[in-house]
Amino acid sequence: MLSLEGATVRFGGRAVLDAVGLTVAEHEVVCVLGPSGSGKSTLLRAVAGLQPLDDGRVLLDGRDQAGVPAHRREVGLMFQDHQLFPQRDVAGNVGFGPRMRGASRDEQRGRVAELLELVGLPGAGRRSVAALSGGEQQRVALARALAARPRLLMLDEPLGQLDRSLRERLVVELRELFGRLGTTVLAVTHDQGEAFALADRVVVMRDGRIAQQGTPLDVWQRPADAFVARFLGFDNVVEATVTGQAADTPWGKVPVPEGSAQGTRPVLVRPAGVRLVAAGEGLPCTVAARTFKGTHVAVRLQPEGSARPEGSARPEEPGRPEEPGRPGRPGRPGRPEDAPRLEAACALRAAPEIGERVGVEFDVAEIVVLG
Repeated sequence: MLSLEGATVRFGGRAVLDAVGLTVAEHEVVCVLGPSGSGKSTLLRAVAGLQPLDDGRVLLDGRDQAGVPAHRREVGLMFQDHQLFPQRDVAGNVGFGPRMRGASRDEQRGRVAELLELVGLPGAGRRSVAALSGGEQQRVALARALAARPRLLMLDEPLGQLDRSLRERLVVELRELFGRLGTTVLAVTHDQGEAFALADRVVVMRDGRIAQQGTPLDVWQRPADAFVARFLGFDNVVEATVTGQAADTPWGKVPVPEGSAQGTRPVLVRPAGVRLVAAGEGLPCTVAARTFKGTHVAVRLQPEGSARPEGSARPEEPGRPEEPGRPGRPGRPGRPEDAPRLEAACALRAAPEIGERVGVEFDVAEIVVLG
């Protein structure tokens, strides 16, 4: 349905969109994910016709949209701040699109009632938008965007202004709604959880270019590079030298999956792959911090020999010679004072206390050699 071919937008000579190529199939939900300044909102505005391209093309159903004004592109756009009409009630907001397209009053009333039922606000047509909660305003904005039956619905940080519990509930409802309607959706967000819960396909942007795209599972399991891995929230990323099925890292020898790329590469160890064992086994570490995550505890580990946690006693040195290490049971790094901290995901009852000494082994199933 949607194709971008070499889409480029420059502000002051700088490419905010840099020759972006992207397709969205009919009935597909695509989320564009990226940090502030990555170009994701500019991409949305270019598709909507609100931002002209300096180069490249936007095609809808194979038709070049150059020169086609925004109101004739048959796309719906829902902004982060809703932008509801304060002088109109809920029905006036939702019915605005059909009215502008020449629908009769009966058609408008029917469409408004249908959509308010669909978004969970039946009978709310006469309510003032100023009296609505944030979640209710979000639903009205969505109903208004859907009212004109757009071929493509575009969402700009759709849940960005809502509290976390409401955001988590609405993202599930949106996913179910789009599936029921068969809506084609292009959304932009900086929230990884929101994108992964909503999308059929995730597109990660960096500096105006696409860094990676794929299904949520593919992107999560196999980040394309260190930028994508860190943006997804993984901190255990280090430069390493990969030889065979082992990587020489600041944490010692770490096992890598069979078939991994060789040579100097970034290596990602997911927190689930950092296994805690008894002190004196594996890589010796000291617990520097703990963060409760609800389902688990994120434990920050300082490899032995580097800065100890504030206020804790210095751990005793084990005094054993450096080991060459083998997969799953690394030896001590050559310079442990240079080893970055490790994050481990621990069960609630098994998480060690700050200052406690532990050993670390690595699970090869949770390790990725990055591009």
